[in-house]
Amino acid sequence: MTTPTPKPVLITDVTLRDGHQSLIATRLRTEDMLPLCSELDAVGFWSLEVWGGATFDACVRFLKEDPWERLRQLRAALPNTPLQMLLRGQNLLGYRHYADDVVEAFVEKSAEYGMDIFRVFDAMNDVRNLQTAIAAVKKAGKHAQGTICYTTSPVHNTEVFVQQARDMVNMGIDSIAIKDMAGLLTPTATAELVSALKAEFDIPLALHSHMTSGLAGLCQLKAVEAGVDIIDTAMSAFANGTSHPATETMVAGFKGTAHDTGLDLPALQEIAKKLWAVRKKYHQFESEFTREDVSVQINQVPGGMMSNLANQLKEQGALGRIGEVFNEIPRVRQDLGYPPLVTPTSQIVGTQAVMNILADKRYTTITNEVKRYLQGHYGAALGKVNEELRAKAIGNETLIDVRPADLLPAEMGRLRAEIGDLAEQDHDVLTYAMFPDIGRSFLQQRRDGSLQPEELEAAGAGSRPVSEGGVPTEFVIDVHGESYQVAITGVGIKGKGKRHVYMTLDGMPEEVVFEALNEFQSGGGSGRKQANKPGHVTTNMPGNIVEVLVAQGDAVTAGQPVLVTEAMKMEAEVQAPVSGTVTDIHVSKGDRVTPGEVLIEIDEV
Repeated sequence: MTTPTPKPVLITDVTLRDGHQSLIATRLRTEDMLPLCSELDAVGFWSLEVWGGATFDACVRFLKEDPWERLRQLRAALPNTPLQMLLRGQNLLGYRHYADDVVEAFVEKSAEYGMDIFRVFDAMNDVRNLQTAIAAVKKAGKHAQGTICYTTSPVHNTEVFVQQARDMVNMGIDSIAIKDMAGLLTPTATAELVSALKAEFDIPLALHSHMTSGLAGLCQLKAVEAGVDIIDTAMSAFANGTSHPATETMVAGFKGTAHDTGLDLPALQEIAKKLWAVRKKYHQFESEFTREDVSVQINQVPGGMMSNLANQLKEQGALGRIGEVFNEIPRVRQDLGYPPLVTPTSQIVGTQAVMNILADKRYTTITNEVKRYLQGHYGAALGKVNEELRAKAIGNETLIDVRPADLLPAEMGRLRAEIGDLAEQDHDVLTYAMFPDIGRSFLQQRRDGSLQPEELEAAGAGSRPVSEGGVPTEFVIDVHGESYQVAITGVGIKGKGKRHVYMTLDGMPEEVVFEALNEFQSGGGSGRKQANKPGHVTTNMPGNIVEVLVAQGDAVTAGQPVLVTEAMKMEAEVQAPVSGTVTDIHVSKGDRVTPGEVLIEIDEV
């Protein structure tokens, strides 16, 4: 094999997107980005990743910022540096496939507002789901970067990834990215894959590898030696752990070599100092699950997925079962034909694994997204799917063997009509398209003048953040003469007469078990009673009610869906436990629910 000619390596800094997404739950606000932009713009990065991924969702859901205005402000503040975003192919920034006209409109508007480089990926590595987005980027005259989602399994190998690259090159991409979202690459595997891609393709090749396993810096070194053109890094304040190698570290590592980036290390250090100060403002979003952990090489769970799973389990006093969930994830992934674990497939696999463990029986409840996946709505799996599971999930429904978006009618007209005059600008329709419920709420609150971002804890505050939708109970606890203000959230463990809760003292999370003195009423202030009869409908996952499928007085049969809930951005049907008549309904659309609550009462026949 020909040894590549040494050349300076280019840097994409991902601090303003993936850095804070990986380490502080995507909570960095625009007001804390803009003061640093002039210094970042002067560095000379190949690009800055500033948008896409979860930033759009977080802006609307938590920060109450218009993500489109963020893009316009960043474009104005960074006039000399190409801006880059992460785009989920036909999923765009949401969690389902959109019709082609929505994809085209979204890319067109993003380009208009200043986006230069579109890193386009598909969670299934099904290139059919990339073609519309890539064509739209090219039509807008922008840079289309086709992406390989790196994973390991019995069916994935270097030739599979090279063939995917061939297919994307045939679609007209301008560069290729290796996206190692879980930190699964090893230095040897990196050198092999980069060498194979550079041997066949002349276009630029980028490496995006998370530090989750602690190996990403070594992988970048081997990639550069094998001829990779661009590496992704994050400023040290938002680097390492489940983020990326530090920009300053990699710049220093290549300094004085044939791969010298040419970037000013003292200037980078000054920016990093300011970012370290900014990060303190967001201390409530720090998590013990964002540290480096080589176990990802075993369970393949990306860092962001780890923290989401931990929050879900913590809400119901089951954090101690997270090891069981991690063991279940590879089994669910095998049943689904070995999809890469990246949004949205990571949520699809992870949520189903949680449900399997909490129910103490596999696939008692199957999420709607798993059903859609098994029918083919997300694309084709590379591996063999568990046909027994598919039959249980979708019965005799027809399998989809075409590009899924070919079955979707145009949507923009319907979306404009649905959101109506709440859409003050064209981009508001696209915000609504990405996230209908929270998008509509955001636009309504904007009109009402009631947008309020989530509160940030003052520096030094001792309580941990409450999971979305949870309402804590606050106590002052005196222990050996010391007073502690504690905010507690969680749910009871059914049948054990105890309540497991989690609190933080002196910065360390601890599980505390309280003996129940009275019948535990579920958390969140709902006042709903605990399920204790066969006809009580409950859920085994905390979440929100998406739809109530029955009315009072309806006759239902055991196993019939009566509710649809959403947890971890995945929907699942809740089924009637018995046959009978619906006598009471205690929930409505949008309600927050926790496990063990009585949601519907059925008079058993």
